[in-house]
Amino acid sequence: MTLDEAILKLTNERQITDQSDFLALLVQAGHAVTQPTLSRHLRKLGIQKLAGRYQRVEQPAAEMPAFEMRQVPPNMLVIRTRPGFAQPLAVKLDQRRIEGVAGTLAGDDTVFIAVAASTPLKSVSIAVEQLLAGSNNE
Repeated sequence: MTLDEAILKLTNERQITDQSDFLALLVQAGHAVTQPTLSRHLRKLGIQKLAGRYQRVEQPAAEMPAFEMRQVPPNMLVIRTRPGFAQPLAVKLDQRRIEGVAGTLAGDDTVFIAVAASTPLKSVSIAVEQLLAGSNNE
């Protein structure tokens, strides 16, 4: 089994949370590699640390995701994105502290935004759209 095959197999079968564990598991599989070599292979294979563990994502990290947002009255926005980008997007939304956002909940490719009852859904939607437009240009 090649190094890349071993990395993919481990990523699919285990929840690996740091590179030292990854390196130890690779040694057990017969691949003694250095941390820089592992990092290069992870990047090449499109594997990133998401939600606290290493997993394969659909595209390289350098590409910005495409977003699609819907209003779900009376007080919810739903954002769909490419796999692996929902949680980083929710963190960015939380850090921005948009007025009227009660909280966010993110999965792999979907972010739910709860809007405070006293805030018009449209005003939060506009603020989030502006943030998303900026994300596509960064």
